[in-house]
Amino acid sequence: MNNDLFQHARAAYAAKDYAGALQAFAQCLQDGGHPLAPGEMGLIYHQIGNCLVKLKDCNEAIHAYTQATADASYDACGAVNYNLGMAYAALHDYEDAVKHFEIAVSDAKYDTPYKAYTGMGNALLKLGKSAEAGVAFRESALDEGNPDPTKALLNLGVCFMALDRPADAVASYESALQFDMQAGTKNKLYANLGQAYVACGQMQKAVNAFEQSIADKRYYLSDSASVDYQRAVAAVSQGTSEITQVIPAVTAADMSGLDVAADGASMYADQDGYGACGQEDPYYYADAYDGQPYPGVDNGDRFFSASDEELEQWSKGLAKQDRKRRNVGLKVLVFVVLLVLVAFGATVFLYTQGWGYPTQDAVVKQLFNDPQAAISSVFAKEVDADKAKTMVEPVVSDSNPTIDGVDKSMSDSTVYVTAKVPEGADVQYKVSLVRDMIGWKVSSVELYFPSQN
Repeated sequence: MNNDLFQHARAAYAAKDYAGALQAFAQCLQDGGHPLAPGEMGLIYHQIGNCLVKLKDCNEAIHAYTQATADASYDACGAVNYNLGMAYAALHDYEDAVKHFEIAVSDAKYDTPYKAYTGMGNALLKLGKSAEAGVAFRESALDEGNPDPTKALLNLGVCFMALDRPADAVASYESALQFDMQAGTKNKLYANLGQAYVACGQMQKAVNAFEQSIADKRYYLSDSASVDYQRAVAAVSQGTSEITQVIPAVTAADMSGLDVAADGASMYADQDGYGACGQEDPYYYADAYDGQPYPGVDNGDRFFSASDEELEQWSKGLAKQDRKRRNVGLKVLVFVVLLVLVAFGATVFLYTQGWGYPTQDAVVKQLFNDPQAAISSVFAKEVDADKAKTMVEPVVSDSNPTIDGVDKSMSDSTVYVTAKVPEGADVQYKVSLVRDMIGWKVSSVELYFPSQN
């Protein structure tokens, strides 16, 4: 190999001249006067793949990395397959991404397996495989070479929440707090911990966690976290710091983790020259995962206390379940029946969780759009006209009130709302609603002072 040309290519790459580096590495391959020694072809294609990633051409990067793996003398199998996994993830091909991350962690010479486990966990979350993702994040967190296990522990907690195992999520989040981390990560961690505490019924701890997350006034709670915060504050104000019964979800659980992009692009930190098709800065994933408790697993067990054999068995069980779901021999009639049953079950479930039409938000906004006109349309039948007129007297007319939080149940709901007077001041209200067939009607309206509750 022409070492001078190769060093020139590396210098261009270090100077962020990726197009020039790509051209120089390609010339190394084509230089007939300097034949390549065993392993050098794989090395050059590896570097070409890195350049293509930086130039945001993931398809060509995959081709280059594949050429690198074809060189049996090149011994960086783990690193190349990690890069392949990242490139496939950036193209939304999470199945192939997982395959290459698995190859990477199986390479005994690969000295940073925590990177591949993290990438594998993110890709598995995209595939909706929360249990398998949890196994990957657990391995990343336990890797002694991982300089920052907090992200893996936070994402492991996300998996537990998706699996309806909030007590395990609490254990994961609390473990992460033992490590130093950036302020933004810590705020995110405390917000997720607050939601896990709410799901466990530990309301005082939830309030403390939420307030810690927003203490520096640089972090804002998500919609679902805000509602959980309101619920926790309300419970504590009523003297209930801990609730023993199961807490139903107010809204879609916030499954926000780290290093997973909302658009599916690979969001892993750019380390050792292995970029993610031009995207270098990790940010938070904001989609919700509709996770169900993992079948065949005792929800009292912990990933941390489970043996490797048990974790492998759980993963194999999920893979077996996936194969059953792909059975193309199902009859059309069975499919239709199942579809009807699922739709019916979903409807019943949503009804019990407080969903309806019109929604609580729509009824409350109708009330504030024109309080006087709303007297005859939005109030429950047990509220007479005189009482309704009294209730709307302090209501500020606002065409676009802010819904601060909604506490739902099957038969009644509470909406916290902020309206703005013409002079610009904010007025907060607590609106109680009762079920009216499939919709909702207002039963009471009162001024709400959060500092006094």
